[in-house]
Amino acid sequence: MADIELFRLGAAAEKLPVESPQVEKSLQHLFEKNLEALLGVRFLATEYSTGAVHGGRIDTLGIDEDGSPVIIEYKRSTNENVINQGLFYLDWLMDHKKEFQWLVLDVLGKEAADKVEWSAPRLVCIAGDFTKYDSYAVKQINRSIELIRYRRFGSDLLMIELVHNPRVAAKPALPTPGEAVPKGVPAKDPYLSQRIDYRLGNASPELRELWDSVVDFLMALGDDVQMKEVKLYVAFKRIRNFVCLEIYPQAKTVTAFLKLDPDSVPIEPGFTRDVRKIGHFGTGDLEVVMRSPADFTKAQPLFQRAYDES
Repeated sequence: MADIELFRLGAAAEKLPVESPQVEKSLQHLFEKNLEALLGVRFLATEYSTGAVHGGRIDTLGIDEDGSPVIIEYKRSTNENVINQGLFYLDWLMDHKKEFQWLVLDVLGKEAADKVEWSAPRLVCIAGDFTKYDSYAVKQINRSIELIRYRRFGSDLLMIELVHNPRVAAKPALPTPGEAVPKGVPAKDPYLSQRIDYRLGNASPELRELWDSVVDFLMALGDDVQMKEVKLYVAFKRIRNFVCLEIYPQAKTVTAFLKLDPDSVPIEPGFTRDVRKIGHFGTGDLEVVMRSPADFTKAQPLFQRAYDES
């Protein structure tokens, strides 16, 4: 990484000292104390034991805003192979789903435990720096692995930088238009009509074209944008979600929920709505409803703002 220098401006510019890139134990505690603010992840456990058979301890275990399990590992030295270690824990997690759900139940309650999303569990590796081999390795692995680099300046400033994220965390289902039931989904699934893949498969060609245009625009906002499909919506995120997208074939709308303060946006009935006190899938307090390419064009500055402010 090119060196980043931070200056405090006063009568003269004062360069702030940067601490060693080694991850110290106090940084793990700092992340765990502020996990939701820093990464959009709710804290579940620290140094979580994987049992005597596996003989490991997960540095930090959490669950993100989409309900996906998150394993966080801290790389404490340049030659530590934290990625392979994290992959080992991901496999352990997928073999111990019930144990994880019990943990969520104990810490966050039944509602959160019932909504655990297993389609894309995440591995987040945090380090003072990564080698070129780390960056190369994660690009070859078809798993949801994120690399986050940090710097501390003085005693009260922390910088985090997203070095790598998978552009597509969970490959979005693209069913054939008109497909009644997505492949592999029971026809009697009580949530069938709410599933994003079902709704995509039952959208008209015109509505599907509008959906594709919105997806392409959101992905083009930056190389750090990640698309993540969960059961009921598709999330677009950097480190945290900034837009959640849904499609409604019967209403003929593509609906987005943006992480913007509704008080900062002129509310236009039928196009934008404050949903802070209205239940909905996904994250975001501003609802934007698009019925036509003209609506999509009008929504683009809002999407850009949500990305810039995330």
